[in-house]
Parts: sequence; structure tokens; C-alpha cells
Amino acid sequence: MASKDASGHNPLLDWRPDPSAIAFVGRDLQRPECILAVPDGTLFTADARGGVMRIAPDGTQRLIAQEGPHPPDAPAASPSLLDGTLPNGLAFDRNGDFLISNFGTDRLERMDGTGRTTVLLDSIEGTPLGKVNFVLRDSRNRLWVTVSTRVNPWSDAIRKDLDDGYVVLIDARGARIVADGLHFTNELRLDAREAWLYIAETTAKRITRFRVTADGSLVDREIFGPSSLGRGLIDGIAFDACGNLWGTMILADRLIALTPRGDLIELLDDGDRAGLDRFEAAFATGRPVPFETMLGCGGTLAPLITSVTFGGPDLRTVYLGSLKGDRLPAFRSPVAGQPMAHWRF
Repeated sequence: MASKDASGHNPLLDWRPDPSAIAFVGRDLQRPECILAVPDGTLFTADARGGVMRIAPDGTQRLIAQEGPHPPDAPAASPSLLDGTLPNGLAFDRNGDFLISNFGTDRLERMDGTGRTTVLLDSIEGTPLGKVNFVLRDSRNRLWVTVSTRVNPWSDAIRKDLDDGYVVLIDARGARIVADGLHFTNELRLDAREAWLYIAETTAKRITRFRVTADGSLVDREIFGPSSLGRGLIDGIAFDACGNLWGTMILADRLIALTPRGDLIELLDDGDRAGLDRFEAAFATGRPVPFETMLGCGGTLAPLITSVTFGGPDLRTVYLGSLKGDRLPAFRSPVAGQPMAHWRF
């Protein structure tokens, strides 16, 4: 993986986003936690009404609503952060259908362009999955799925001592757990060579990585970068073309990056200090943090920031997802993002 541009310099070392150059995309979005970008400039965001919002390059929007069975306690439309269908992590399958990690129904789902939804996975080893958070498809068409916790409501899992999160691999052999004992497993990414799998351990405030073997097994677990990434909790991650791993620190509303050597770069800080102080004090007790305390955090750009996505034809436009925002901040990066598996179907 490259660590420098053509001049031999890491572009992020002396760059920060210009707040005056940050634009906004979309309107009236509901819980746009995850964002998918395609080369023509179209964006797709998870939507709490149950489905995916399509945002065209000209700004027109269309909700692709899920059609299919929903459990009685998970209505198909809900602005809540605790219940409802709650589409969370998104990916495209090799046919262009949506893969949805549904944080409300506790399932991995597939939805086509008309909204027709089918269940791909809702249990593992004979037990319900738990809080399915994110899904990633790699170049070999394998699916990597994170389950944050088996605790319900998930807000009771926002504490330091709980490590019941895990990773599921779905390949030609079926579905199996390949990593366990993780602290609120969140987004994960593969490096450019797909040699290492990087995982955001949200409530441990760190990135953990595993070496990927030929059969998809994970070995050589280690912490990548600082053992603590500081204030807030790590949520979304994404690689750029120079091998920097960008990350969002929810509750602190910080945007950070780790260089290929693991050095921390602070790119943006838009948090509310008083609200964050209350959260950090509650988190330090080791007890579950009250949901109201978490809701008391958040800045103005992407309130309760969750994810970072590279888009635009050159992959140099950065979009930020969030839990409480109703639009997407967007700005230009000095380096392109690492292309996703779907970038060229």
C-alpha cells in the first residue's frame, strides 16, 4: 500500500479541511449513518424510514423503501435511533443490489432497486445475530459482517468492559464467525492488497487489525495506531489511496486519520465540549452510558458523526454521515479514496 503521493509526501500531513469550503448535499435525510458513492456522482444513504435514499448529481432525491416482512416491534418507518428497521451499514453486491446491515431487525438483508427485501442472514451457530452493524464486500465477493453486541437495547452496550462483538465471514463455505471478543464491533475495511482487515472497536476507542489468510481466517491480531484514539468513540473508517486510514469519532464529532505507520492526524473537530465532557465522565465510570447523555453530544456539521466516504468521479470528494444530521457535509480531499469493490461492477 502506498504511503505517499508522487512527490514522496503524505498529503494529509500539512492539510486540513477549510471550514468555509464545506458544502452540503441532500435534504431532510433521516439517520444517514452510511453513504455509498458511485462514479457518476450519485449517492445512496441509509435512511431510518426503512430503506435507502438515492441522491442524484443534480440533487433530486428518491427514497427506495424496503418492501418485505418486518417484525411487529420494528416498524418500517421510524426516526428513532433505538428501534425501527434502522438500515445501518450499506454495500453493493456484485449485481448492484443493496446489502443492508439492519441495526433494528438484527439481520443482514438484500434489497433490489425496487425495494424488494430478502433476508440473507439472521442467525449464526443457531442463535440470533445480535446488532448487525456493517457489511463489506471484497474483490473475491466475500462478505465481511460486523455484529456490535448481543445486548438489546444496544445503548446498554456503550461501556468499556463489554467485548461481545464479533465478525462474520460469508463465502462459498457459508457463514462463520472469524473474530470474536471485540468491543462494539463497528465498521471494517481491507487494505488495498486485502492482506489485513481493520476493525473499529468503538467502545475500546481503537483500531484492531488481523492478517487475512487464504481461506478467510483471521490471525495475528494487533492494535493499529494508538491504544486510545482520544475523546469520543471510533465509528466509521475508510482508506485513501496513500494508505491513510480515515476515521470518525462519534460523540466528539472529530475526523481523524492514521498514517500507514499508525500516527494520528487530527483533521477536523466540530464537537460540543460540554456535552462531550458529560459523556466522557459517564463512560469513565464503566457503567452503561445513559442514552440521553449520548444524545446531548454532537456538533453542527454532521451531528453524531458516523462515517466517511470518498466519492466523485476522481474519488476526492469526502462525505460525512451522521445519526442526527439531515444532510451530508462534503469537501475536497488532497488525495483520492481507495476504490471500493463496487467502483467498477
